[in-house]
Amino acid sequence: QVQLVESGGGLVQFGGSLRLSCVVSGFEFTLAHYAMAWFRQAPGKEREGVACIRMSDNNTYYGDSVKGRFTISRADGKNTVYLQMNSLKPEDTAVYYCATDETFVCRLPIHYYGLDYWGKGTLDTVSA
Repeated sequence: QVQLVESGGGLVQFGGSLRLSCVVSGFEFTLAHYAMAWFRQAPGKEREGVACIRMSDNNTYYGDSVKGRFTISRADGKNTVYLQMNSLKPEDTAVYYCATDETFVCRLPIHYYGLDYWGKGTLDTVSA
């Protein structure tokens, strides 16, 4: 069974930074073969694609609302992906999820439909 565990969320002030981590584990699932994405969902809003990374060549894509402020990266040799979030705004407040599966394609738009493996999410709150 594939498991994704996010960490690093919390409360931060406007303009601050947070770094999220997502560790993937599971029998016969090697993240290096696939792609990983971060999504977020704010109260009352639809889930939004934030960023994704393609493990084969480290190619990345970002949603318009976070471009230039967030950076997705991977840890070499580990089933771990990070999301560095800088210049945070109150509108970035949301539950952040990492997700992947064997068929996910990292491209724009970053869609979440049909993804099989999700973390439980981590709440990030940005105060004004």
